Amino acid sequence: MRILICEDSVLLREGIARLLTDAGHEMVAQLPDASALEAAISATDPDLAILDVRMPPTRTNEGILAAIGIRSRGERPRVLVLSQYVEERYAADLIASGPSGFGYLLKDRVADIRDFLSAVEQVAAGGTVLDPEVVSQLLARRRRDGRMERLTPRERQVLALMAEGSSNQTIADRLYISAGSVEKHISAVFQKLELEPEDGNRRVLAVLAHLDAPRSTDQRDATGGNR
Repeated sequence: MRILICEDSVLLREGIARLLTDAGHEMVAQLPDASALEAAISATDPDLAILDVRMPPTRTNEGILAAIGIRSRGERPRVLVLSQYVEERYAADLIASGPSGFGYLLKDRVADIRDFLSAVEQVAAGGTVLDPEVVSQLLARRRRDGRMERLTPRERQVLALMAEGSSNQTIADRLYISAGSVEKHISAVFQKLELEPEDGNRRVLAVLAHLDAPRSTDQRDATGGNR
């Protein structure tokens, strides 16, 4: 796989590059900020772009704006965003930018090499990967929603795992219940939340889009304003 990395921390950038190279991937570009990102993508045609959320010069939302811009132009490259901590508004902006081929992970997850490499492969293949902590916080923001109150504790567990992108079998294994029980819980969740059941990434994104709080003016500015 051809991968571009845009990360201002030299140690993290070099560490990720070494990790991915050792796993058999090709590093086509390593950038310290987003100033030359567009030119690098045009010149190297990567399969995947790994971007830091906060980069110079302002260290606010350069990375997320770049990720959304990349995704708005087509399916390639896929985008995996890394963040130091959960920034809900940026996660919500990324979720809203398209139905598949993206990831949002905390940088701590890079330390779990197997999971990180799996996330890279999943995003590059068009899947959706969201850090469990991101999912947890997005879900927490809408627990006062009347529809969320309809869910049983077990249904909320299933919903959280489903929103992370877990398959029905994975959910069954994690909760020590049968696959048939998972299907029943998922049907109940969709019915109570008034969502149409769909498979794969669209199902995940539909749930998260519903559970995410309404975007405020400053959130709209984050994706619509100037850098």
